[in-house]
Amino acid sequence: MESLTTTYATRAEIWLCITTLLYFLMNGAQIFETFVFVPKWTFSPPDNFKLLSDGKGASLKFFWIIFHSLHEIAFILAIIFCWKILPVRNWLLILFVAHIAVRIWTLVYFAPHIIYFQKTAESPGVAEDLSSRVSLWQTLNYVRVTLFIIISLGLIPLCIKLFSFVHNMK
Repeated sequence: MESLTTTYATRAEIWLCITTLLYFLMNGAQIFETFVFVPKWTFSPPDNFKLLSDGKGASLKFFWIIFHSLHEIAFILAIIFCWKILPVRNWLLILFVAHIAVRIWTLVYFAPHIIYFQKTAESPGVAEDLSSRVSLWQTLNYVRVTLFIIISLGLIPLCIKLFSFVHNMK
């Protein structure tokens, strides 16, 4: 490790804590959505899809866009400020890649399906395999939320390692 100042290490500690806190807040929102909101709109497709419709229901699109954007900015700042602390940096990079992989899966699979379900609510018609599509989406959502939780739990040992490192510097 290059010559590290206490100020540098403290900034690394702050940004890693902010990232971890935002991740756990995001997990809480995801768990709430998964176990409270999702069962309501998946219960009787397409009848309950109106809960997803912009202007008619609880559109969470902007909430998630803002929340994920803030979290990912904080995550990148944590990587930047932990860059000189190799064991923390390397694990942060691994966790970030895993996080981005799940986010890509979200954008490629989950978002288009929600948009499809919203359109189905707005213009009811015959939708093919709607029940099976909704069921698969719901099941895969449990996997996705679990992966986000596992990734966020991986930040805890890094926080402990960084706190120990900063404490030993002082």
